[in-house]
Formats: sequence, structure tokens, C-alpha cells
Amino acid sequence: MNIISSYLILGAILFCIGLYGALSKKNAVIVLLSIELMLNAVNLNLVAFAKLGLHPSLTGQIFSLFNITVAAAEAAVGIAILIALYRNKGTSDVIDMDSMKR
Repeated sequence: MNIISSYLILGAILFCIGLYGALSKKNAVIVLLSIELMLNAVNLNLVAFAKLGLHPSLTGQIFSLFNITVAAAEAAVGIAILIALYRNKGTSDVIDMDSMKR
């Protein structure tokens, strides 16, 4: 098996685990962690293609660093929103966080 296949399989497994967690869990912290897991799977594939692809370059690694930055900002804003909602509602269940719908 080609070495890039191993990275792609690992990335696909991590992405599927993250997707399952984001779609099936009710706890907002678990949903945020699952989104981070999906972003890290994408980063793994970007770095693998940048290093082992047909045309190796730094583009994938630079885009991966940008993705890590966006993920950190997303986590900070998400946790801040979650803490504010937890203070108001007293729960971290995503089903109960529907006040913007009304």
C-alpha cells in the first residue's frame, strides 16, 4: 500500500468519527470537539498531499496552518457562546438552544 493511502484512510476515519459526533451528540462541547476532529482530519490530508502528492509544495502546509488558526478562533467563539448560553439556560444541550428560532 502506498504511504499516502495510509494518511488518507486515517483522515477519512477521523473525519467520519467527527461527523458522527457532530450529528448525533446533544452536548454542545462534544459537538465543538467533533468539529475540531473533522478540521484536523482535513489538515492531515492537506499535509499528506503537500508532502507526498504529485507536486510537493508548501501550499498544503500553509493552508493547514490557516485552517488551524480558523479552528482556534472558532473554538474560542464557540466556547464563549456556549458559556453565555449555559449561564442563561443552565444546560449545554443543543436541542434546548433554540432561542434564536423564535
